[in-house]
Amino acid sequence: MNFADRRPYDLTALAPNGLRRGRTTGACATAAVKAALLLLERGEIHKEVAIRLPDPEYFLVVPILQVQPLADGAVRADVIKDGGDDPDNTHGATIFSIVRQNHTGEIRYLAGTGVGTVTEPGIRVPIGDPAINPTPRQMMRWAVEDVLDGEINNGYDLEIGCENGAQIAKKTFNPRLGIVGGISILGTTGIVEPMSLAAYMASIEVYIRVALGGDAQAVAYTPGKLGGVYAKQSLHLPAKRIVQISNFIGFALNFTEHVLQEDNRRLTRLWLLGHPGKIAKILDGIWDTHSSRSAMAMSSVARIAADCGFDGQTISQIERANTVEAVIELLRGQPLAQTLWREIERRVAVLMHMRVSYVDKIEVRLFSLQGVALGEAA
Repeated sequence: MNFADRRPYDLTALAPNGLRRGRTTGACATAAVKAALLLLERGEIHKEVAIRLPDPEYFLVVPILQVQPLADGAVRADVIKDGGDDPDNTHGATIFSIVRQNHTGEIRYLAGTGVGTVTEPGIRVPIGDPAINPTPRQMMRWAVEDVLDGEINNGYDLEIGCENGAQIAKKTFNPRLGIVGGISILGTTGIVEPMSLAAYMASIEVYIRVALGGDAQAVAYTPGKLGGVYAKQSLHLPAKRIVQISNFIGFALNFTEHVLQEDNRRLTRLWLLGHPGKIAKILDGIWDTHSSRSAMAMSSVARIAADCGFDGQTISQIERANTVEAVIELLRGQPLAQTLWREIERRVAVLMHMRVSYVDKIEVRLFSLQGVALGEAA
């Protein structure tokens, strides 16, 4: 891969909230794979490597802690995870790869020591697979192609691990998600955006003021990136009218009410767009949806499913699911599924409206992790 058509991502440039960005576990694992393969196939030891990021404009340079050949002919490379100023459980952890030829002509992803294995549905990774998410897998494949000029040759096993990963994972949501044995290899961009609580909430205030400025008639709030495409393409909202509010739904609504009251004006429409795993928590009065400060939403979904006429067996399956995404898969194709998601959207909108009296209409739209509309938008 010729990186001339990309530019380096500058991690020294601070995020808008004044904090330092970092590298995801996925980016660290990718760099370790590339460093190991460079020694395995080229005999080269590098102190840093450049990896492709999902954003086609950028590559990222990642320092390599060490690279060493192993007795069985494989190569191990280590990278220190730097999460920037984000309060991240994996910050400072050693992420490593062990790369070996497998003579299958394919790339296989394996869980090394300290990386978990998926045992329940709803994680975007098949049961029995290592907990390495789709975007990091793609980044690792790019790294292999870059070293081999696009040819996979004999095929490779990419074993990804984390020193003390099993202990680190106990501090995360993995045990409740059915991921056993260690951490997950995550990241959709390769870059960790710092989310210090006070700084992030201050940045939300700024973004909300901008969104509501200029006599805005409609704005959209998204807990994550889901719903952003819908806001732009279906709702035709400009970027400045779309605010990513993370887990702070209640805080965002309170501040919206404050700004509108301060300006003595009304907002015609407010949209909340995202995954029901977060948004359905509002049904239980949970307005800060971070996993460390709230329970999961399956019981809320099951309660509404009962009201919508689902049979007892299905309701029980919803209650026992390990994630709401697993519930989405469970109900896919069922006649009452869209009715359920629409009812959740409606009830959440009613509860939200109780906090923002200066908004004329609130509408909620739910999406799966793949961006598929579930309720009214479908």
